[in-house]
Parts: sequence; C-alpha cells; structure tokens
Amino acid sequence: MPKAFASHHDWYLAIIDSLEITSVTNSDALKSMPTLIYSYDNAIHGFSVVLSLEELQKLQNYPGFVSAYPDKIIKLHTTHTMEFLSLNNVSGLWPASNYGKGVIIGLMDSGVRPESKSYNDDGMEEIPKRWKGFCQDAGDDFNSSMCNRKLIGARAFYRSAKAAKLRGESDDDSPRDTYGHGTHTSTTAAGNYVKDVSFFGYAKGTARGVAPRAHVAMYSVSGTTGAGSDLLAGMDQAIEDGVDVISISMGVGWIPLYEDPIAIAGFAAMEKGVFVSASAGNSGPRQVENSIPWLLTVAASTIDRQNSANLIFGNGMSTIGWSRFPANALLENVPLVYNETFLACNSSELLLEVSGKIVVCSEDYGWIGDQIQTLSDSAVAGAIIISSNTEYIETKDISCPGVVITPVQATQLINYVTSTANPTATLRFQQDVLGAKPAPAVAWYSSRGPSRTLPSILKPDLMAPGSQVLAAWVPSTPSAFIGSNIVLSSDYTLSSGTSMSCPHAAGVAALLKAAHPEWSPAAIKSAMMTTASLVGNDNSPIRDNRANLTFATPLDMGAGQIDPNKALDPGLIYELSAQDYVNHLCLLNFTMKQILTITRSSKYDCSNPSDLNYPSFMAYFKKTTSTTHEFHRTVTNIGNDLATYKAYVRVPRGTSITVTPETLVFSEKYGKVSFNVSVDIKQMKKKVAHGSLVWEQVGGNHTVTSPIVVVRKF
Repeated sequence: MPKAFASHHDWYLAIIDSLEITSVTNSDALKSMPTLIYSYDNAIHGFSVVLSLEELQKLQNYPGFVSAYPDKIIKLHTTHTMEFLSLNNVSGLWPASNYGKGVIIGLMDSGVRPESKSYNDDGMEEIPKRWKGFCQDAGDDFNSSMCNRKLIGARAFYRSAKAAKLRGESDDDSPRDTYGHGTHTSTTAAGNYVKDVSFFGYAKGTARGVAPRAHVAMYSVSGTTGAGSDLLAGMDQAIEDGVDVISISMGVGWIPLYEDPIAIAGFAAMEKGVFVSASAGNSGPRQVENSIPWLLTVAASTIDRQNSANLIFGNGMSTIGWSRFPANALLENVPLVYNETFLACNSSELLLEVSGKIVVCSEDYGWIGDQIQTLSDSAVAGAIIISSNTEYIETKDISCPGVVITPVQATQLINYVTSTANPTATLRFQQDVLGAKPAPAVAWYSSRGPSRTLPSILKPDLMAPGSQVLAAWVPSTPSAFIGSNIVLSSDYTLSSGTSMSCPHAAGVAALLKAAHPEWSPAAIKSAMMTTASLVGNDNSPIRDNRANLTFATPLDMGAGQIDPNKALDPGLIYELSAQDYVNHLCLLNFTMKQILTITRSSKYDCSNPSDLNYPSFMAYFKKTTSTTHEFHRTVTNIGNDLATYKAYVRVPRGTSITVTPETLVFSEKYGKVSFNVSVDIKQMKKKVAHGSLVWEQVGGNHTVTSPIVVVRKF
C-alpha cells in the first residue's frame, strides 16, 4: 500500500475510482461504474469488485496487482465428499444417472434409524415393481409404516448371534439401529437431501448420499459384532429381494474364500448381476480383508476438508489448526503459557497452576490422546497442542477447548511467546477449511495389500473417501464429549473408516448401474478401476498418510482414488463371467469341493484353468526358480465404434515388461481384443516394485490405466 493512504480500504477505493474506460467497446452496454463489494484484511489482502472486462484489464497493470479470478458459485453442503469427487448437477455421472433413480442399494449393517431426515422420500420415485422385500414389523420398536419410498426395506437377522451368545436372548429382533453404524453407511451411499445440518458447527450445509435418488434396503445383521451366518442370511435375502448393489462395511478376517460368507454370498450376487462393494479393513498396515475377486474391495482416503479453529496471537498474527471441539466457544485474549514444565500436559495437579489460561502442550513429551484426556479433566481455559499425529487427527475428536498445530506452525508460536512479556491468544472454533493439501491421501488406518488369502489378485481395488465423513447418526449413541462428563448426542456425526469408503463406492456403482443398466458387476468394477485418479490436489502423485506423506503404492490404494465422472465413459472394460472366476480358482489349485462350496453348483468345471481377466496385474513370485510371469487379458470396446489404443508402460524397477501386441484395433463397438503382458524379474533386487499399463486411445480421449505390482519372495 502506498504511504499516502491511511488504510487498504482507502487505497482500493482510489484504484477503483481511477478505472476510467474512455474508448467505446462491446461491453459498454453491460458496464456500469465499478463497484467495490468487500475489502479484505485477514483472509486475503484484496477486494471483490464488479468490473467490465476492459476495467479488469486496466486493473491488471496497476502496481501491487497479484491476481484476479471470477467469483465462484457456492452451495451449502456437508457430505463434502460429493464435491471432492466432482459430482455436480451440470455434467457427468449425476445427471447421466438421474442421481441413481430406480436403483436399490442393500446394506449389510447394524440397522437403520428410520426417523432420520436422510430417509425422507421427497422427490423419490415409486418403489420399483421388481422389489420383493418388505419392512419388518418388530412391535413398538419398529414397524412397517416407518418405511417409505426411500427406505423401502428393513429386516433383522440375529438368530445365529443369539445362539452363539453374541447377542442376548432378550434382545429385540429389530432392524432398528442402536449403534449408528448402519444409519451412517446407508445415508452415505444414498441419503436424501437434508438442509442445514452439521457436526456441532463443523461441516455445515446440506447432507446427501452419493446416489440421493436410489432406494435403500437395510439388512440388520450385526451389532458391534455378529455371526457370519446371519450376514449370509442377510445377503441371501437381499439377492432374493432384488437389490442392484450391496454394500458391506464389515469383514470376517483372513479366512479361505470357501469359508468366507461374504465370498460365498458375493459369488451368488455376482451371478445374479448384483454389484458388491466391501470395505478393506481398518488394520493398516496389516493386510487387506475382503480380498475377494468378484467383489470391489475399497480402501479409505482423506478429503480436503479440515475441521479447524482459528488461533490468533496477541500481536495480531494468526494460524489455523485442527480442532473439532464441539461447542461455539470463543477464548478472547486469554493469557498464554509456554513453559517446558507444562509441555507434557499429563498431570492434572500440575495444570492447576495454569487454570484459566491457554497452555501449550507438545506430543514430544507424551501421547496426544492422553494429553487431551488430562486437559479435559483440568481447569485450563484452553490448549494449543503441537503434534503431527495424523492417526489421531484422522479418526478422533477433541473434548477440551484446544487446537492442534504442526511443529512448523509452532515456530511462529514460539517466536511470539518468547519475545512478549505477557503473551495472549484467541481461539475461535467451528471453522472449516476446504482445499487442504495434500488430498486425497491414503488414510492412516486403511488396510494394505498384498492379500493374505489370495495374493494373485491385487487388493485393495481402489480407494474412496473414508476420513471424517458426515452422515446420519442415532442420538442414543454419543457423538462427542466436552470434558469427561458432558456427553453430546446428534442426528449427524463425522466418522472415519473403510466402513465409510465402502458405501461411497457402492453409491457410485448405483449411479453407474442407473446410467448403464446393461453393465455387469465386472464391467462396473473395471470402469471404476481403470479411470481412477492417481494425482492429488497438490498435482503430485497421491500420498500415504501412514508413510509420512511419501507417495502411495497400488498395495495401499489399488488403482487409485475413485473418479465417478470418468467411470461413466471408460472406453475399454475388462469383462468377467462366473466361469472365468472359477477358471482362476482352478489355476490356484482349489479343489472341486472347495469350488463347489463357493459356487453352489456343479455346472462349473476346471477344464480351462486360466489367469483372471482382472483390471490390474499382480505378479506374485514365490521362492521358485521362475523369473517370468505371463498375463493374458481381453478388453471390450464400449466407446466409439472404431478405436485404436496404444500401450504405454511404466516399468516396475528391476523388471522388464513386454506387451503383445502394443496396439489394439477395434472395428466395432463391443468388439474384443486380447493381449499378453510378460513380466521378467531377473534384475529385481527389492521385494516389491510397481508400475502401470496405460492403453491410450489414438486420436481420442480415453485412457485405460491398470496398476502393475510385482512381489518377489526371496
């Protein structure tokens, strides 16, 4: 700002007044006097203004000009993952699928709270005539009148859980959700629009699911634990009822496919054309669960929304840190204490000395979870915790009026308190920051590959938003705490896990099913995988929160972050039939009895053991003398009638890759062309290497990407 002006506002006014356009232009009819709307002092140094194009061009030549951009149209929203996935009302998968109209999503979960506004049926079509299910009467607790055109079915399956003493004999056999998990996952997948919701002031806006016009059917098969046979019964009923998509945010651990109720029922669902989405597990870095070839296995990612608090120092400088303190608290110019004596924040007795003040804590002296518990039991006014613990920030809440800042941000704090006689600070909660980078990143907790049960298939398949997802909840289950004694309930909550990423993928599958009803489950999976994104919002490869934000690998995230709009038009697909899956089990030396356990039918045989026509490549070398692995794949053209694709390979380090042929030529839509990929590991020195195969359309817009992972057991 030139010294002649008393304030930035005065300077901006002077600039605008000087924007005189004297020449006659085509925009004169639209041009009026330039109008200052806002001047900003904190968020940015600048202003918003109504200008003609000519006035803007003149403004760009003024000293001090940095940049200008058109104002953006924003809409209130909560489940921000929809915007993060680029789902919008103008173009792409939402309008193409009519928001999932007519599709039925079945949830295997803990039940449903029918009173939630997310199950309102405003704008919903009539229940599809093919639907054979119903809403269960369970006395006063739950009755069929609680269902509608959104929530079209709800049933409970708890017999085995009672027999195994996992559930009390007196417990109701009701589909009512008393835990919250099923209500959250089902509304993430297909909740209707609900305005003006938030998590105690965070993530404010309109809640809705990925497929807001899809119908929901709940199969209550578990509490915090449940019986696999109850789950099997629920899936069996869902197939009978006529669901199009099944979402399963639970797992049974690392057991053989022929003992896995999800694998067995999932095979039957696939045969009937039902798409099944399953969570990868929350045991990262332990191995992925639900690694079943005929299911989509979904890892979890972070999003670009950070729940925050503003931290303002007494000298006017400020920073934004992480917080989810669930109250509209404002600590204004409170004395700030930074002293090594208190940095551990692990002694309630010691913290008595700083009662009524904001104390600085550091995780270098103790675990953040213990510190927050101690602070919650103390009489401090607030806390600033220095930590880079991504695990806690991704999955936990904060029960004391505190903010978490990084060690880099702490430099500003330390400089202030060490140079000021009586430092103070102000804390303002219930803030949200959009555009936080890097995002997406692989969530800290998300389980990783390779699969323990079937290492020949790369799992997980892809990842979807799973951290701090806002969706409907049950008020009988606590949502947040203030201190140790105040329990808060809410109709909506933020939750993290692959349980949350799984229904995101199920919702996308429902949209694709609505847009392409002729697609098989394998085609939908292929479209989602081969169009997944590998780049974050910092324009670098997707990163891994668990590995200090180093670049993620396909063992962490599969094919990458789900990209719904691109999946609408993938160009090529890797198609699979039930017999194809059986052929691969034969190749893996499953016995016919084991295969029969999965397929339930003797119509499948082992006359043609073969590699699986999967949209990813997993070369798993055991301790043998073999150093080569051959893949055979066939792709189907679902794009233009005439199309040519050329292969581009990012070769895994220490290997050599040969693709034959290197060019695929299609003479018609739905034409099929086969190719081979040969992997040689003679020069491979490490246990794991990864790359990719990209089929790029010549003169077209399609790129079909498959990850390649090579694992060598020395």
